[in-house]
Amino acid sequence: MKDLGALRYFLGLEIDQTNRGIFVSQRKYSTDLLKDQGMLDVKPLKLPMDTHLKLTAEKGTLLPSPVIYQKLLGKLIYLTVTRPDIAFSVQLLSQYMHAPTSTHMQAAKRLLRYLAGTKSQGILLASSSAAHLTAYSDSDWASCPNTRRSTTVYCILLGDSPVSWKAKKQSKVALSTAEAEYRAMAMTACEVTWLKSLLKDLGLNCLAPTILKCDNQVALAIVANPVLHERTKHVEMDYHYVRDMVKDGTLIT
Repeated sequence: MKDLGALRYFLGLEIDQTNRGIFVSQRKYSTDLLKDQGMLDVKPLKLPMDTHLKLTAEKGTLLPSPVIYQKLLGKLIYLTVTRPDIAFSVQLLSQYMHAPTSTHMQAAKRLLRYLAGTKSQGILLASSSAAHLTAYSDSDWASCPNTRRSTTVYCILLGDSPVSWKAKKQSKVALSTAEAEYRAMAMTACEVTWLKSLLKDLGLNCLAPTILKCDNQVALAIVANPVLHERTKHVEMDYHYVRDMVKDGTLIT
């Protein structure tokens, strides 16, 4: 092994170190992706997806070969390493990789038009951030028109810096918005546990309780009030992991 100096570029990641912290982006990767698709000079859009569009497996006509779509989505998935803003759109588009249609490809092209105007975006790992975790969780209840399963999304900050984010379809159908939100909180709590273990290995042993923010009052009440458990028997027991973490002081909702 040998010292190659300050890290600047690695596997498509561009790293700029300043007094404010470390800025990580994939500008060249995004530019190369747009160039490959012939969309380098397209008119940019302000949103990654049409908010009124509901993708289904049947919409549009099947593409002659799914390979082009699959390669494009594979590159977009890698782009989410530094782009939390496209995580939800990419996970939605990646659900149709086995049999993509013209509608799915059109939605993917729209996402590329959004990237055309935001090539330089990335994440700042601020040098002045405090050593405490803040987590945000949310869900899109019954958003999948095919399975009626909800989507979990979360983002976790270390101080002011985003360090973990995900958008993922839930494994089971939620019977209410509260259940969908509670499942999202459970997935976020698991990620918080893993991050705290990692930070402990790095020497941060005295972290304050993590603040978990959720915008559903019923889900928050389920966490805070054990009496409500009688009305939530349909929620599997392992999702009460959140309530146990609040009880032992690891989480504050």
